[in-house]
Amino acid sequence: MSLKNILLRTINQKNKYINLAATAVKINQEQYNYREQNRQYRKTVATALFSSVLIGTVLAEKSKNESKGKDKNKDDNICEAGERRPDLPTYRAEEVSKHDSVESFWVIYKNGVYDVTSFLPSHPGGDQIMNAGGLSIEPFWNVYGMHKTKDICALLESYRIGNLHEDDMMDHSGDELWVKEPSRDKRLIVKTSKPFNAEIPAKLQVEHFDTPNELFYVRQHMPVPELDSSQHRVRVTIENGETVTREFSLQQLDMFPRTQVRAALMCAGNRRSEMNEQVKPVKGISWQGGAISNAVWEGVLLVDVLRACGVDNTDVAGKHVIFTGSDIDATGVNFSTSIPLEQALNPSNRILLATHMNGAVLPPDHGHPLRAVVPGAPAVRSVKWLESITISKDESSSHWHQKDYRSFNASKTWETADFATAPPIYSLPVTSAICDPANGDTVVAKNGVVEIRGYAYSGGGAKILRVDISPDCGETWVQAEEMQTDDAPPQQHYSWTLWTARIPVRKEQKEIELWAKATDSNFNTQPEKFDDIWNIRGLLSNAYHRIKVQIKH
Repeated sequence: MSLKNILLRTINQKNKYINLAATAVKINQEQYNYREQNRQYRKTVATALFSSVLIGTVLAEKSKNESKGKDKNKDDNICEAGERRPDLPTYRAEEVSKHDSVESFWVIYKNGVYDVTSFLPSHPGGDQIMNAGGLSIEPFWNVYGMHKTKDICALLESYRIGNLHEDDMMDHSGDELWVKEPSRDKRLIVKTSKPFNAEIPAKLQVEHFDTPNELFYVRQHMPVPELDSSQHRVRVTIENGETVTREFSLQQLDMFPRTQVRAALMCAGNRRSEMNEQVKPVKGISWQGGAISNAVWEGVLLVDVLRACGVDNTDVAGKHVIFTGSDIDATGVNFSTSIPLEQALNPSNRILLATHMNGAVLPPDHGHPLRAVVPGAPAVRSVKWLESITISKDESSSHWHQKDYRSFNASKTWETADFATAPPIYSLPVTSAICDPANGDTVVAKNGVVEIRGYAYSGGGAKILRVDISPDCGETWVQAEEMQTDDAPPQQHYSWTLWTARIPVRKEQKEIELWAKATDSNFNTQPEKFDDIWNIRGLLSNAYHRIKVQIKH
């Protein structure tokens, strides 16, 4: 080998080690900062973890030694926890579920109910145990099989307080998919737990213009995937005669200009419960008004990435952008949906490949480490855990695109609905809701008026012009005086509007029914009733919002 080649190899190796060293220094610094912030707690956990490993090693060696000469089919280390005990009281699952905080933490294992509150600081797995609060630990133990030893089961039994009611016994086979779900804020109103879907309480919606990340409503279709941001890649594939694919790491995406977009994301089924109650049953999660939240999203514009990959913005007719996420259903199919290519290439639509939300990296529930954000469209188009983008002459072939989030008239039934010919929903109509007070509340009249607060929103970049409140079933209307909104112009306005109205009431008045409607910059106004916009999936449920409250003078 020539001296030149030797020198070049030496320099390359040196640079490689310098980069590795820099990475190691960064990682060590981050670990140090984290340890310092959590030093006392981690000291306890580390001690417990060391003890657990030590005990496990000893027990394994002991079991190995004792098993010599015994029947090889006999296992003396089988977990025997969770057998029903007649000497203990019986609890319903509903009662157990209330004990899910560090002040009172109960769990279920088979037939047993356990108060493990005092054990929490010593749990070797750290705060992972918090995901099991008030629930069964069987799915977790099925994944982390090291728990199933006599000694650990004996430890669990030492915390035994009762039995689970026989009617509440469940088959937890298959639950292993859900054991690594992220922790969630207890203030969220859970609609389904597997997959996790939860809305923000109405009164908390109007407390913050940009919804705190922990309170942002959650819509999942499958378990939340665990992804490493340093290893994550997004593939961009162009199908145009021959297939061309380009791949980007998050670091490589940073070569594009970064930007921010303030946008509300709303599920197309928001306020579905009202349509269901006021007309007739529909199929879908029974969202009230809390399947909408507002945030500042940060990332790079999709149009910049597509142009860099050679997408021709003059050849868009009939083409689509398919977004595919890393979340997978039980059959191994990834979540996917699509939007028209023309929509994706319009710079005014401000579609992002986002890495940050309200100044922080995306939380796991909201797409960490990368998601599409399609402002003004149903939130289903803002695919989370984004792993591929495909330019195709075909729409996404997934169930979620072909058999859902499509528009039908009020006469269509499940038997007569033709999903193949129904148009996909790519934008959202104007809507509003009263958040405070809630229906049935008692409100105090001050100086002859009651104050009400709420939100209003319209899709497609339209801005809210006005919110009107009727205190007398549409006879008269009072316009909201205070409107908190983003300063983006119409056609590029993607955030919600928070509003406040003051409604005069008579001294003798004991009850009032309030109606709310909004008008957007396209002069579209909410319809009065749900009857004519009813549909089998309960989508786009945007009739007047109505509540009744009691008045205290």
